[in-house]
Amino acid sequence: MIDFFILGSGMAGSTIANLLSKNYTVRVFDKARGLGGRTSNKRFQSNLSFDHGAQYIAPKSKKFKLFINRLKHKNIIKVWSGDHLDFSFEKKDTEKKYIGKKANNDICKYQLKKIKTFFSSNIIKINYKKKLWKITLDNNKVYQSKGLIITFPYIQLKKLAKKYLDKKLINLNLKMSPNITVMIAVKNSKKISISSLKMKDDIIAWASNENSKNRFKSNIDLWTIQTSLKYSKKIINRYKKKKIFYINQILDRFIKLTGVKKSQIIFKNIHGWKYAYSSSNLNMKSYWNKKCNFGACGDWFRGPKIESAWLSSENLLSQIKKNPLRN
Repeated sequence: MIDFFILGSGMAGSTIANLLSKNYTVRVFDKARGLGGRTSNKRFQSNLSFDHGAQYIAPKSKKFKLFINRLKHKNIIKVWSGDHLDFSFEKKDTEKKYIGKKANNDICKYQLKKIKTFFSSNIIKINYKKKLWKITLDNNKVYQSKGLIITFPYIQLKKLAKKYLDKKLINLNLKMSPNITVMIAVKNSKKISISSLKMKDDIIAWASNENSKNRFKSNIDLWTIQTSLKYSKKIINRYKKKKIFYINQILDRFIKLTGVKKSQIIFKNIHGWKYAYSSSNLNMKSYWNKKCNFGACGDWFRGPKIESAWLSSENLLSQIKKNPLRN
């Protein structure tokens, strides 16, 4: 019998799975075709790809800095150098930006390399009965474990596991913010020395030059463009029905701001993260219901950063240690 099922393979899921695997048997399930959650990487061709979710990691807490330094020494991550231009003028940016050596989901891959993970596994139902958890997939397969941990965004957690949550958690007035990402490939463009652009614009908030990460050499430039919060909120529920329209609207603004030639764009795609992040910092750092061996962790407990997910997972481990898995 497996000790823990972990739902989600992003930073929170991969971290808690890795921590628990030192003392328990663990399996991870993710509805996506690959791991990483918001750190996901989308391949364009060969070794060319986009970090279309989280752009980089800038550690703040002492614990997380130690973790990041260990990964840097293991050659899992590296510093993203180059010119990071900030035209928002909100705050002087002096922080080091860390990225995966091959992709930004490298940390998740590293943490899950010894843990069995099931992809394309959409969980539609969970049930706790006779001291066992049953999870049901959309293909009607059923799996059992002693403990269950969900690392989904708050709204999805609440929808799937409401009957196992405390009222305090159910009644949270927590809003998750969306994010829209457009990925483009530009052929035969001039070599650009800029690594990223932060903008104060009503449509575009950020643009990343994927070539600047020195993961590949190509005469094709890849750009990851992320829209402003206001614009993301405006189109998140309708962009799928009018993909071309919104891609072109975003690209028209990007071209106006950067001078990239539309005729040289050979690939364009769009992706929406409906529950990308929360700016809240809750009193609780994670959730553990010792009565039924059920837990939850994720960045939304602590804030919008990838670091928040890691810290939440660390906190959940400490709670489980105090109130171990019940047999």
